[in-house]
Amino acid sequence: MLRGWLDNLDKKKVYRYLELIPGVLVWLTLIGTIVLSFVRPLWAIYVIILFDLYWLLRVLYLIIHLLSSWKKYRRTMQTDWSLVLPTLPRADKIYHLIFLPTFREPYEVIHKSLESLTKVKYPLDKFIVVLAGEERDQENFTNISAKIKQTFGHKFGHFLITLHPGNIIGEIAGKGANIHWAGHRAKELVDKLGIPYENIIVSTFDVDSCAHQNYFAYLTYIYLTTPDNLHSSYQPIAIYNNNIWESPAINRVVANSTTFWLLTDLARPERLFTFSSHSMPFKALVDVGFWQNDIVTEDSRIFLQCFIRYNGNYRVTPLYIPISMDTVYAGSFWRSVVNQYKQQRRWAYGVENFPYMAWHFWRSRTIPFNRKLRYIWNQLEGVYSWATAPLIIFILGRLPLLVADETVKSNLLAHNAPVALQWLMTMAMIGLIFSSALSTSLLPPKPKNASWIKYIPMIAQWFLFPITMVLFGAIPATDAQTRLMLGKYLGFWVTEKKQAAKV
Repeated sequence: MLRGWLDNLDKKKVYRYLELIPGVLVWLTLIGTIVLSFVRPLWAIYVIILFDLYWLLRVLYLIIHLLSSWKKYRRTMQTDWSLVLPTLPRADKIYHLIFLPTFREPYEVIHKSLESLTKVKYPLDKFIVVLAGEERDQENFTNISAKIKQTFGHKFGHFLITLHPGNIIGEIAGKGANIHWAGHRAKELVDKLGIPYENIIVSTFDVDSCAHQNYFAYLTYIYLTTPDNLHSSYQPIAIYNNNIWESPAINRVVANSTTFWLLTDLARPERLFTFSSHSMPFKALVDVGFWQNDIVTEDSRIFLQCFIRYNGNYRVTPLYIPISMDTVYAGSFWRSVVNQYKQQRRWAYGVENFPYMAWHFWRSRTIPFNRKLRYIWNQLEGVYSWATAPLIIFILGRLPLLVADETVKSNLLAHNAPVALQWLMTMAMIGLIFSSALSTSLLPPKPKNASWIKYIPMIAQWFLFPITMVLFGAIPATDAQTRLMLGKYLGFWVTEKKQAAKV
């Protein structure tokens, strides 16, 4: 009876209430921590010590998964998958449909990405490359796409240029709307060519993405050896290495932190969503009507579209191979910092997936309850921790010690709280040391004219981690969730690209 009543509620109203939940939880926690520090400082000290202890254990837990993924990554990189692939049936039947959406990116960035595609160990006549531009940037895109087609058009099986019209009613201008349009145009080409959908793997890449030379051979191998492969997306490792040597240290730390977060999730595929550059079956993409054109975070939403369309029978399969992209480098320190904040806020706006999940999961009677609960929990706990944990650990955790009176401070636990907190923070440094070692091993060769001294800041930069966690973690995450809570919806912001080297 209750279920029937809820099913008849107005979607717009329910959806709006669901949008409130993440932001309300964050602000209740932050305000509650401050109030408790003044009203019951001893209680606050207990809570914060327990919270820090929990996060220390969680850091150690994440390091285990990070190490697991790292080992799989190293094994994968030692194999030439182009030599293994021919042993599989149907390997010669698989086509790759690659989307490269662009908006105001310079020619050098697009050229570098396409040049990397020409160097992969996979038959290029099996590639259908789609360069997707925007009418809002028509003059610039027309000039660049003409040069790109002249240089690369003949190197692939098919090369398609699309121009997404501006001002389509109901759309949010951005990547999702662009590739939604481009996807339909690509389908028209595929239907004309008569290629079976089951034989096409789609890869949607940020336009600065440079594929590893074994990426498509490895992807094809995984696709052909994965059970029920039409019900899975495929997520590679995002490594921000294209311009790492030119980028400010603070941007490098944020970029490497993103890579390590993704590595830990690859070891826990039950938590995985698609993120940034990724791949999926063309049949699944067609079944769900392509990417949503009215949201900001289409890269993660496409997984949920498939998950709901197939009644929970959809997953993400890890790919332990890299896609290299740019850090947020804009040519100057302060511009890069501002752009980094905007990028993190846009990623944090993935919180818009929570009301979408909650609404559709409630109405679905076929998705297993335990899968619904796991994804809802992972989503809500993830965005909540993103916004609150750095502020509590690095800032608010000190507050009750500062405002407590002498009576409270004389308490044995309170008296030793600074020592306990310092010990927990020191133990957490294990994660920084581990991250420093891994990030150094992921570096591309340093520029020929650069001294070996350049490696020193690459290691020392990790002391900036607490700052980046707050400035480019908690604050933009709180910003994004507050905007959703207040109904001040975020539009799509395109990360500025700048290449140091000219083609």
